[in-house]
Amino acid sequence: MVSAGDFKNGLTIELDGNVYQIVEFQHVKPGKGAAFVRTKLKNIKSGGVIEKSFRPTEKFEQAHIDRKDMQYLYSDSDLYYFMDSETYDQIALSAAEVGDSLKFVKENETVKVCSHKGSVFAIEPPLTVELQITETEPGFKGDTATGATKPATLETGATVNVPLFVNQEDIIKIDTRTGEYISRV
Repeated sequence: MVSAGDFKNGLTIELDGNVYQIVEFQHVKPGKGAAFVRTKLKNIKSGGVIEKSFRPTEKFEQAHIDRKDMQYLYSDSDLYYFMDSETYDQIALSAAEVGDSLKFVKENETVKVCSHKGSVFAIEPPLTVELQITETEPGFKGDTATGATKPATLETGATVNVPLFVNQEDIIKIDTRTGEYISRV
């Protein structure tokens, strides 16, 4: 059990039958009345964010999130297959469960599968990935000072904006959290 007075950013709690992660919290001591804790909570399954206030003495059950390294094997129609690197057990997740978290992930790459009480709710790709550009307009020498970008299709099918000097067949580094180009490899 954890009390509202002990909240920290990133802590996960169970509230009203759902699991929430604390995004932001603030201890408030008004001039009149009792102190309270104002929080922003993110539902880890739906992704929705709510704001709620609690008394500092309120207690909540701490939710334990299991993050397991698994290898993304392949997709078959709308099922995605993952393998535990230690036990070699395989699981299949539907496209709805995976969402768009694999748009920058190639087959055979390691991802983190997040679950709560055996129920998978998220796939966390690596922070950065290196992917090859399969289609983009040709680049020109000297097109580096303007800061202009052009769309490029990657080997996973995702589209990102890249600087004008990047060519087709180049391998680039992508930030998977924002989907932004970092550098050429």
